[in-house]
Amino acid sequence: MTGGSMEDIGRYDYIVVGAGSAGCVLANRLSADPKTKVLLLEAGGKDDWIWFHIPVGYLFAIGNPRADWMFKTTPQPGLNGRSLNYPRGKVIGGSSAINAMIYMRGQRQDYDGWRQMGLAGWGFDDVLPLFKRQEDHYAGASMAHGAGGPWRVEAPRVHWPILDAVREAAGEIGIPKIVDFNRGDNEGAAYFDVNQKRGRRWSAARGFLKPILKRPNLRLVSGAEVACIVLAGKRAEAIQFHKDGQSFIVHAAGEIILAAGAIGTPKILELSGIGDAQVLAAAGIDVRHDLPGVGKNLQDHLQLRPIFKLAHARTLNVDYRSRLKRVSMALDYALFRRGPLTMAPSQLGIFTKSSDAYATPNLEFHVQPLSLDKFGDAMHPFAAITLSVCNLRPTSRGTSHVVSPDFRAPPMISPDYLSTEPDRQVAVDALRLVRRLCAAPALAPYQMEEFRPGAELVSDADLVQAAADIGTTIFHPVGTAKMGIDGDPMAVLDARLRLRGIGGLRIADASVMPCITSGNTNSPTMMIAEKAAEMILEEARRS
Repeated sequence: MTGGSMEDIGRYDYIVVGAGSAGCVLANRLSADPKTKVLLLEAGGKDDWIWFHIPVGYLFAIGNPRADWMFKTTPQPGLNGRSLNYPRGKVIGGSSAINAMIYMRGQRQDYDGWRQMGLAGWGFDDVLPLFKRQEDHYAGASMAHGAGGPWRVEAPRVHWPILDAVREAAGEIGIPKIVDFNRGDNEGAAYFDVNQKRGRRWSAARGFLKPILKRPNLRLVSGAEVACIVLAGKRAEAIQFHKDGQSFIVHAAGEIILAAGAIGTPKILELSGIGDAQVLAAAGIDVRHDLPGVGKNLQDHLQLRPIFKLAHARTLNVDYRSRLKRVSMALDYALFRRGPLTMAPSQLGIFTKSSDAYATPNLEFHVQPLSLDKFGDAMHPFAAITLSVCNLRPTSRGTSHVVSPDFRAPPMISPDYLSTEPDRQVAVDALRLVRRLCAAPALAPYQMEEFRPGAELVSDADLVQAAADIGTTIFHPVGTAKMGIDGDPMAVLDARLRLRGIGGLRIADASVMPCITSGNTNSPTMMIAEKAAEMILEEARRS
C-alpha cells in the first residue's frame, strides 16, 4: 500500500485478521485475559440482515454481494471448461453465517493421518477434547460430546417423509442406519445435527464473538480490508488496512494471526511478498520471503448433484409454489421456530464407500427434498429431490493466487477438479451408487425418474462427462497454507501453526489443513482455531 497518509491506531498484543469461523474463536479465547489487548479485523460487515439468522436464508445469502465475496473460479478443464461461483462469507461469522449449518467433525483417520505425517498433537485423541470443549450438544455431555460450550448443536426441526424413505433405501443396499456422525466413524445414514439454537442459525459470531464484544480489551473493526503485513526483517510487525477509503496501520506487540480462510489467507501472504517467488514476480510483487507452498495444495469437495423427479411425495419445490403453504411456513416459524424455514440445505446424510478399495467411507451424500440448477436459482416447478454426493478425499490439487498488488483484486482460484484418474473413477462409481440407491424397494412407490444427469448415460466415459457437467463446489476449500514437517518443501507452517521463516506470524484457519477432512469443514476449522489459541497462550505463559 503506497501513497496518502496513514493513521496509526496503536499496538495490540494480538492482531487477528478475519472474524470468520476461526477468527471468532481466536478473539474469544485470546481476550479472556483482561490484561491482553486483542484487535479483530474483518473485511466484511455486521450480521444485521434477517437472512443471516433465519436458517433458510442461505438461499438468499449465497450469491448476494451483501453476504458473499462473489468469487469465481477460473474455467475448469475437468468441468468441461465451466467457471464456478465460489461463495465465501462476507460478514462477521464468515462462512458460518451463510453455510449449511451441518455439525461434522470428520473421521478419526483424518486426524490420525495428520499425526502420522509427523504433525505431533493433531491425532484424533488430541483434538477430540477441543471439539468437546467448544460444543453445547442438545443431548448433553458424553464420551463423544460436550455440553455448555459456545457452539450449539441441535437436532433438525423439520421432517420430510421422502427423506425417511431414502434412509430406508440406504439400509436396503447395505448402508446401516446410525444416530450420530460424530463419534469417529461416520459410516451410515442419519439426519445431520445442525448449528442452530431454537430454530435460528448459530454462527461463530453468535456463539463466540457477540457474547464478549463488551470486553474492554477486545476491539472489532469491520469493513477493514488488509493491504499487507508489514515485515521488519524476518518478523511480522504490523498490519496495513483500508476502511472507508482511509489507510491505517496497527502494530503487534505479540503475534499476528491470520484467520482469513483458505482463499483470504494466501492472498494476504502474497500481497505481503510472502509466497512462491515466481507467482509474486508474475503479479508484480516484490519478494520478501520465498515460500513456495503458499496458495498451493487447494482441496475442495466437489459435489455431484443428481436430481430425481418423483410422484406422490411432498417436497419443498411443490410446497413453495403454493402461496397458502408459504404463509403456513412463515407462521410455523414465527410461532414455533420449526418447519421448512429452519431447514439446512441438506437434512439427510449418508456416508459410504464408493468401492471396496476404500477402508473408510470416501463418499458423503447430502440429500435434499428440493431441486434447483444451482444455489441462488429458483427451485424447479416439479416434485424432485437432489442426492448430492461428494468425494471426501480428492487427489486433485489446485491453487489460489493473487494476480496484482491491488488488495481489492479478487484472487485467481483454480481447484483443478477431476484432474486425476482416481477422482474421475470415484465420480463414476458415485453416480452408479446413486442409481442403485434410487432403485431400492423403499423408493419404488415414488416412481423415481432421473432428471439429471440422465438415465441414457451409462458408460464410464459418459459418466465422467456427466460429472463434469453437474459437478460444483460444496464450499469446503482448504489447504492453501498447509502445516508440514521440516523438509517438506510445500509446508507453509510447522505443527504449531507458525509461519516458516517469519517470526510473530501464525495461521489458524482451514488453509492449514494438509489434507481435507472427511466431511463438512466448518467445525474442524473452529477446532483448529481452538488449538491455535491454546498453543499461543501456552507459549505466552512460558515466555
